[in-house]
Amino acid sequence: MSPRIPRRRGRPESEGIRAGRRDLSLEERAGYVRRMFSAVAPRYDLTNTVISGGLHRLWKRETVGALGLRPGERALDLCCGTGDLAYLMAEAVAPGGRVAGVDFAEPMIAQARRRTIGGRVAFLVADALALPFSASTFDAAAVGFGLRNVADPGQAVGEIRRVLRPGARLALLEFARVANPVVRLLYDLYSFTGLAALGRLVSGHPDAYTYLPVSVRHWLDQGGVVRLLQDRGFTNVTYRNLAGGIVAVYSARTP
Repeated sequence: MSPRIPRRRGRPESEGIRAGRRDLSLEERAGYVRRMFSAVAPRYDLTNTVISGGLHRLWKRETVGALGLRPGERALDLCCGTGDLAYLMAEAVAPGGRVAGVDFAEPMIAQARRRTIGGRVAFLVADALALPFSASTFDAAAVGFGLRNVADPGQAVGEIRRVLRPGARLALLEFARVANPVVRLLYDLYSFTGLAALGRLVSGHPDAYTYLPVSVRHWLDQGGVVRLLQDRGFTNVTYRNLAGGIVAVYSARTP
């Protein structure tokens, strides 16, 4: 049995719970997610480190490693946040390569730009559902914990497919479905109690880390993500579970 999401008597459910369950309209959900990530941007990196015990950095290295980037290539970090994946990608494509980091929350992009190294990463504010790039622009793309948060994941995957060249690689890092029932129960208990409390304490946002576990609960399992990628034209779709299936790294190619 999974833990119930607590409700306060006499008060409506938080907007974060409704957004995580996708009970809001697409426009309302997109607005909530943008406001939420904008608000937590200054302490986003610290919060991620605290609630994951630092594991998020290892997971991100695994994600970039799955791309097999080579010097001189062009890569895209979509829903880039503060740019962790983008900077790892920039190291991999040096010398001569370029990386674009895209996020629709301007404060996240502002945080990412403070870390810019050597001009190899260009950060811009843009919507994952309408990327400002020509078709067949990139050799590789990655999304870290972002696809779950866009208003229409299928449309976002279609946009990624459009801007990738033939034979390009895609890597997704996302929360997944834990198969072991004991591990799943323990993880759910942590998600809805410890993680939510730590997230509120460190980030200072009253709702963001209630949204997170709810959105994970209502996200696709590993098979669902594989089918989503295949339905949008990706081939050779595989995944690797990390941390017992708490997260997974998906790899795919364009035909």
